[in-house]
Amino acid sequence: MALERIYTIPLRKAFLKAPKYKRTKRAINAIKAFIIRHMKCDNVKIGKYLNIEMWKHGRKNPPSKIQVRTIKDKKKIKDKEVEFVSVELINAPVEKKVEVKKKSMKEKLLGKATAKPKEEPSLEKKVHEEKKEKSEEENKLEKEKKEVLEHEKPKEPAKTKEDTKDKSIIKSEGFKKSKIIGRTSKK
Repeated sequence: MALERIYTIPLRKAFLKAPKYKRTKRAINAIKAFIIRHMKCDNVKIGKYLNIEMWKHGRKNPPSKIQVRTIKDKKKIKDKEVEFVSVELINAPVEKKVEVKKKSMKEKLLGKATAKPKEEPSLEKKVHEEKKEKSEEENKLEKEKKEVLEHEKPKEPAKTKEDTKDKSIIKSEGFKKSKIIGRTSKK
């Protein structure tokens, strides 16, 4: 019995009441308060993608509103069913948890006993593989060097005599720093 709803949560009124350096944190607390009020559940889990979206522009500038998908579900913990609400972005991919069964000690021991020992590669094969890896790395380095050299910035064109004449004219015409006009000290 999973209850799923989509909400657009307004955040601006909530985070404008906080100082700038606490705005995103206040916005996340506003999301939790909104979900508690609307889904009638105290245990709220904020999803990974929603958290990333909230903190994308830093702690001083959270989004003013955000669309979320909420899923209310029950989970069994130590003979108790605990309700919780998971909140995630509306278009975030759904990640399903895969439960891995732990093997008992007997199964582990039987698995080790029946398993065939792995054959170790000979020294010649190891040396040959290492040479291949080194040659591949050297090729990559050479390609990177070539790319860097190709993308090197072109040098500035040489200055002509006309450019230097223009600068000398400007200096000679008296364009200098202006002096302070009026008093600069108190009597």
